[in-house]
Amino acid sequence: MVNLEELRAKKGFICDMDGVIYHGNRLLPGVKEFVEWLQSEGKSFLFLTNSSERSPLELQQKLARMGLEVGEEHFYTSALATAKFVANQQPGCSAYVIGAPGLVGALYEAGVVMNDVDPDYVICGETSNYNYQTILKAVSLVQKGARLIATNSDLTGPAEDGIIPACRALVAPIELATGKTAYYVGKPNPLMMRTGLRMLGVHSHEAVMVGDRMDTDIVAGMETGLDTVLVLSGCTTPADIENYAYRPRYVLNGVGDIQG
Repeated sequence: MVNLEELRAKKGFICDMDGVIYHGNRLLPGVKEFVEWLQSEGKSFLFLTNSSERSPLELQQKLARMGLEVGEEHFYTSALATAKFVANQQPGCSAYVIGAPGLVGALYEAGVVMNDVDPDYVICGETSNYNYQTILKAVSLVQKGARLIATNSDLTGPAEDGIIPACRALVAPIELATGKTAYYVGKPNPLMMRTGLRMLGVHSHEAVMVGDRMDTDIVAGMETGLDTVLVLSGCTTPADIENYAYRPRYVLNGVGDIQG
């Protein structure tokens, strides 16, 4: 039996969402009790998601619909990280965006102008409106000099009815057709992790990263100096762990195992 006392003593918890907190619109077992424990123990916690589809307010309301009350300030997305990155790189820049309202809204708020003629960037995130015409447009603009940015490097993600393609799978045709590699802003990019730690107000050794993916969540936590918890409620099976040279500090069935 794994001793979880050291884990429970941590001051800060950074948690992925898809596959950790929910699948689609279904809350995972033990999540409500885990969040209530975080709140009752006065822990600093942040839901840090690679999904760029929704704003923090939309995520807050999504959890509320599933019976979980969490303040909007506890959410940070790859859309916000991407908007911050491009606005810092080139203030007042323009972009052609393949993505959902959460990404478009974050870019607008950061002062990024929408442009489908001669943009500075082509920015890709998850969207249900992805189609062949958007690929053609993006390829053309990148070939003309637009820089290719992606919100995250997740190939797949968990949904209520199984595993579905995620951002990197959507960007791949653009990369292959242009010969250009996208810059991926979300986890495991340390830019996003460092922002998360600043929002928590804790040092890395006082925090833990909880996620369901070895290639984003666990490597991001490990390389940022956090203890890591892999939960098996999302994309990863115990056999999958053997494909990686590194290991998480803890492997649990779900977040409900943390508070006991």
